Amino acid sequence: MAGMATHVITGAGSGIGAAVARRLHARGDELVLHARDAGRAKELAAEFPGARTLVGDLAEPDRLSWAFSHQSLPDRVDSLLHIAGVVDLGQVGELTPKAWRHQLDVNLIAPAELTRHFLPQLRTARGQVLFVNSGAGLNAHASWSAYAASKHGLKALADSLRAEERGNGVRVTSVYPGRTASPMQVKVHQQEGRPYDPAQWIDPESVATTIVMCLDLPRDAEVNDLTVRPGA
Repeated sequence: MAGMATHVITGAGSGIGAAVARRLHARGDELVLHARDAGRAKELAAEFPGARTLVGDLAEPDRLSWAFSHQSLPDRVDSLLHIAGVVDLGQVGELTPKAWRHQLDVNLIAPAELTRHFLPQLRTARGQVLFVNSGAGLNAHASWSAYAASKHGLKALADSLRAEERGNGVRVTSVYPGRTASPMQVKVHQQEGRPYDPAQWIDPESVATTIVMCLDLPRDAEVNDLTVRPGA
């Protein structure tokens, strides 16, 4: 993206989201960082001086519209980066409706609702919506049903949005990282009962490199789907 751009980012507090936010903040872009509550917003504002914050709980997508109505939204949005996510492993015979709903709300319905709110600004800026999906959004394995369902749904959301908004000049990208060294991966290993070695997995900075590349790609091209796997 040429010149200073404005990015709305979810998940900027850790992992891939934090790595992306650091890259964009360091080069002087405007950041609007989503936070689940006022306390988290204060922490993000301290970590990224000059950034704006936007508070709303992704686990309650029905209330996001109300939360945003009490805050000032940016007039311009060059990119909306959906990076936040949750995971709770469990076999189909064990997962409760609460576990299903939580992952679907945070990983799928909230991104759809955020996108709905920011589409007018994205259309005006001919901006970009980028979804950080997962390898689980392409292939589902045992004990990953609810998470994979939310991420398969996220792929469908991105594909439909791309077809709907192409005429408005809005680019839509899905990035599918493999296992990445992040707090989420620590939780996954705990749930799997396995020791965690971050050196085995992708560095969040490497995924951030691919995301920034997608954002900075000249307008004569776009990345629709990009898979990032752990290296040798």
